[in-house]
Amino acid sequence: MKCDKAGRYKQAQTRYKISMTSKYKIAVAGAGIGGLAAAAFLARDGHTVTVYDQFDAPAPVGSGLVMQPIGLMVLDALGVGERALNYGNKIHDMIGIESKSGRKVLNVTYDGTKHERFGLAMHRASLFDCVHHAAKTAGATIVSSTPITATQNLPAGRLLLSHERKLGLFDLVIDGSGVDSPLSPMQPIPLSYGALWGIVDTPTKPKNTLAQCYRKASTMVGILPVGFLPNDPKHKTALFWSLPRDDFDEWRNAPFADWQSDAATLWPSFAPYAELLTDHADLTMAKYSHGTLRNPTEDRLAYIGDAAHRTSPQLGQGANMALLDAMALAQSLRHKTVEMALSDYAQMRRWHVRIYQLMSRAFTPFYQSDSTILPILRDYLLAPVSDLPVVRTILQKMVSGELTSIGPLAKTARKP
Repeated sequence: MKCDKAGRYKQAQTRYKISMTSKYKIAVAGAGIGGLAAAAFLARDGHTVTVYDQFDAPAPVGSGLVMQPIGLMVLDALGVGERALNYGNKIHDMIGIESKSGRKVLNVTYDGTKHERFGLAMHRASLFDCVHHAAKTAGATIVSSTPITATQNLPAGRLLLSHERKLGLFDLVIDGSGVDSPLSPMQPIPLSYGALWGIVDTPTKPKNTLAQCYRKASTMVGILPVGFLPNDPKHKTALFWSLPRDDFDEWRNAPFADWQSDAATLWPSFAPYAELLTDHADLTMAKYSHGTLRNPTEDRLAYIGDAAHRTSPQLGQGANMALLDAMALAQSLRHKTVEMALSDYAQMRRWHVRIYQLMSRAFTPFYQSDSTILPILRDYLLAPVSDLPVVRTILQKMVSGELTSIGPLAKTARKP
């Protein structure tokens, strides 16, 4: 059943609103997706929120991503769901083919032929614009050129800047500073494969599909139509190419035309996109790691997003998980002490994070590894099984981010 824009926002925000009894002074380290979303929720609830970011002006890092239905619900609750829709490109299904045979070995849809449920492919810059707008509108203060370097060996609630100036005492510090967090005690395990990412003007009519092509498990190439960037009227597509993390220098030192030819031979559908890239500088190497904090909280300190958990992007959950962390933390602070709220936040997010981290770790080697056995199992066992109705339903829930209960966010889907 469809509902209008006003009704959709009212429904999402009604789930979120609970009366407040306490107001806190809160510092957020890092103006990333999770940090800005947390700032928006908390400032809107009346807390005094200051976001500290190391860059001269807050800016996004990265390329394309997919906002899943559960993440879109969080954007609706922030009041920027329609803004995101205007930027992004709806994704109805994910298709993967084997390069030699052309066999379809991945076929996941969000909602069959109805298309009422969908993912939303976006450039990270567009998603950043949405959450930055939400934070500013809510009244959060964003301070640039202020890198946070430590909380350790300081009284709880204090922060240390790079120039050794201590910031004032806060009731709560939120670490949203991402994979390079100087605060998080996580010791992640590097993954052997990363990916080259690039962005081009979409050369043909945009499709509502995330398309991938595989050569064994050692090579994966993908096409993701991501819609529009802020202040750019041209429709964009994100491209990615898996690469062992230690092979980047070798790839960069080889003739770029050789890579373009290899990509076009591997997957002819990729050729029109590869032709729009001119040299190595058009692609950026992303390296991945796996790790999860056993407890994403300390005394007056909460870790969210990649500072709390990180893995490969194979299941497309990274930004969605950060948004869920932000919303769960804000909800936990309602009419509770900071200590009680942090315990509630950790409990609320525990199983959702652990299950998706486990699944990502299990599935990634089937698509990015040097294994010769796993791609055979993928193509001749997992692919046929995935067409069974029960398995297809499980895959839909897994991709949507709704495979396991996530507290007050459970069983919530976004419809157009």
